[in-house]
Formats: sequence, structure tokens, C-alpha cells
Amino acid sequence: MGGQRQMAVLARLIVAGGRAVPVTTLIDDIWDGRPPAQALSTIQGYVSRLRRSLEPDRAPREEAGVLVSAPPGYALKASAEQVDAWRFEELVKTGGGPADVWAGMEGALALWRGPALAEFADSPWASTEAARLAELRLTAIERRADAGLSLGRAAALVADLEAHAAAQPLREEAWRLLSLALYQAGRQGDALAALRRARDIWRDELGLDLSAALRRLEGDMLSQAPHLEGPRWLTTLPEGKPGNVRVVVVDDQALVRAGLRVVVDDQPGFEIAGEAEDGERAIAVVRETRPDLVLMDIQMPGLDGLAAARRILADPNPPKVIMMTTFGTDENLYAALRAGVSGFVLKTSSPRRFLVAMRAACAGDALIDPAVTTQLIAGFAGRSAPDAPAALAGVSDAELDIVKLVARGLTNEQIAQTLAVPEPAVATTVAAVLNRLDLVDRAQLVVLAYECGLITPGAG
Repeated sequence: MGGQRQMAVLARLIVAGGRAVPVTTLIDDIWDGRPPAQALSTIQGYVSRLRRSLEPDRAPREEAGVLVSAPPGYALKASAEQVDAWRFEELVKTGGGPADVWAGMEGALALWRGPALAEFADSPWASTEAARLAELRLTAIERRADAGLSLGRAAALVADLEAHAAAQPLREEAWRLLSLALYQAGRQGDALAALRRARDIWRDELGLDLSAALRRLEGDMLSQAPHLEGPRWLTTLPEGKPGNVRVVVVDDQALVRAGLRVVVDDQPGFEIAGEAEDGERAIAVVRETRPDLVLMDIQMPGLDGLAAARRILADPNPPKVIMMTTFGTDENLYAALRAGVSGFVLKTSSPRRFLVAMRAACAGDALIDPAVTTQLIAGFAGRSAPDAPAALAGVSDAELDIVKLVARGLTNEQIAQTLAVPEPAVATTVAAVLNRLDLVDRAQLVVLAYECGLITPGAG
């Protein structure tokens, strides 16, 4: 008991933040208002032993430099680097740009060892400080997430923010950050679902609707407001890609081709290799220039984009093909996915959406624009396909878990975060499943998962 009270003296001085604490206050706080007759001499003994521990090299008659006498009591004169609680609070207040804030919050959260002052939880002085430090921890979590969104780390933040919102369901900032991270990770449906969960919880617990700020966020997501998009440089190429990605743009409208040229040329790591106004010309340009990526309109006069994509993908070492469409309910989209294209985007999408799709294709992923996925799958899932694999036979349960997440449109990075496994392991598993089922691309795996009933339209 004496050892615990001695540590309580040190903890009480730490809580004071370097300010002097009168001896009478120490006595009342340590013994909860019921001190023994020899309380003063006992406190002095505790202080003496603490001084020897804090400054073991101090000479016997040398004045203390850390736990000092500060009439009418004592004070702890240490630096923030010497006291985790003080360093934690200092780091939570880190200013500067997103990278600085991210580093500061990472450092602060690394110092957290569990509930603060847990061994003194029954004492009012400790419980008040513990609550303050716990609030600072929540602030650190949210400041880290906000900085991470600015740094383009939305997908990697989702798992932590899911846990944060679950633990703090009445905290507005938790839901704002979670829904925004999901949105910027390309999961618009999940982002809106998170806000619906928040609304249900708030109505059940508080009898209130979402705050005005969260309602505005919901409306902005439904209208795909440009200001919700993540940082533009988030769409840079995967590390290790040598040289620029060479892109061929195919569309029958000259204005669309011109706009896409600007988008591609303005993005570091990409360059235009050629362009075409119809399917036949697209095949010729691709065979002549050997690009890495083709942006192909699905509806064109003469040979349409789907037929052209099939012929391009049938060539040896074909480029990645991303289909563009004006209408998300276009029946040809289903056939395009089955043909092995690397996803599709609406022609009305933001430049960032195009760049994310291009980056995903280069990384071996397939981006299916969340604005049209629901209509596509709901409209065309379940139809029979004679040349599709009969079933997912031979795929293990662990592999099926990954296939389900692929079918919901998650990238390898998002799947790794969801399942808490290394991203390379996800990539290896997806590649093995594609090879085993004789599929060209993961987009075909999405369709197969729906055709086989592994995933049903509207399933969470």
C-alpha cells in the first residue's frame, strides 16, 4: 500500500503539470480526506524516496532538481520529454501541414498505454485527469485521420475509423471522418450507409437527427460534390512503375478526346500515346503504339467500344482497357466486364475518378465506378453465361472471403485493411484464384461471384 501511495504522490504532481501542490492538498488527495496522524512525515518520506529514484546520482546534500520543494508544497520540474503524459499532450497540439500533424499524432498515440491513471481511478483528482487525457486521445485519433485524408490515405484509415465510430457512436467527428474516408476510397455506398447508421443510433439514443454538418455532408455525397474528392496527387502511379504510362484515348467526340488529353497530360507519370474516333481505328492505333492503357468509349458508330475491346484484349500482351459510358445502366457494361476490361467509369465523372481508375488498372486492380455498380449488378447479375466457369469449385473459404470483397469493388489495399493481412498476400491470392478459374481480370471475377450467387445484389 505504501508503494502505491508513493506512486500516487508522483502521479498527483504529474497531474499538476509542473505547478506546486501544497502538502495539505497532497495529504487530502492521497488519503481521500482521511489521513493518518503521521501523514506529513509519511509524505516527506515518500518525497525523499522519489527523489533518490528520479535523481540517483544526486549528492546527499545537493538540492533536488526534479522533485523540488515549492513552499507550501512540492512541484515536479521535469521536461515534457521525461513525462509521457506531458509529451503526449504536447504532441496532440502539433501544428503545421498534414504531414506534420500526421507525424505528431502518430507519436502521441504511440505513447498511449491504456486508460490513464487506471490504478488511481477511484480518486477524484485522478478520474478527472484521466477523462481529460482520454478526450485528448480521441482528438489525436481524429486529427490523425483528418491529416491522413489530406495525404491521400483514405483506404488505409477505414478500419481504424470503423472502430473509432463503433466505440464513440455519439461523436459527430467520428462519423464525419469515417464516411469521408469511405467516400474518398471509392466506396460511396458504404459512406452513405455509415451516415445512415449514425442517424439510426442518434435517433435511438438521443431522439435527434444528424447534425446540420453531417446532413450537408450526406447531401454533398449524393450530388458527388467535387470538394469531397481526395488530394489530386493521390492518383500517382504505383511505386516501381518504370517510365510513364502510355495512354490511348478512344471516343467519337473530339471534345471528349481533348478533355481527356488534358487530364492525362496534366498528371505526372502518364502520357498520351495516341487517340482514335472509332473502334476500328482504335485497334490500329493500339497495335501501332503498344500503349499500357486504353480509355475506350463503349458507344461509338461503326465498330463499338465493346467489340474493339474484345479484339484488343485478344492480342498477345494486351494493354489494360477502361470503358467509358454516359449511362450507368448500359447493358453492354455487363458484357464489357466479362470480356476482361479493367473496370469502367462514367464520362461525367470528375478528373480524379478517371485518374484513380487509371492508377488502379496499372496496379492490377479494376475500378468499378460506385455511381453505377448497383444498377449494373442488379440489372444483369444472375444471367447464365455458357463460357463462364461452372462454379467456384476448389476455392478455399479464406479465398472466398477475398473474392467476396473483390466482388464488392474493394482494391487489394482495402481488402488487406479489412482482413488485417498483408497487401502482397491479397494480391497473390487474387492472382491464384484468377489463374485457377481461367479468368483474364478481376473484373471477370466480380461478375462470376454474382453469377454463382456468392454475392447477391444489395448485399452488404
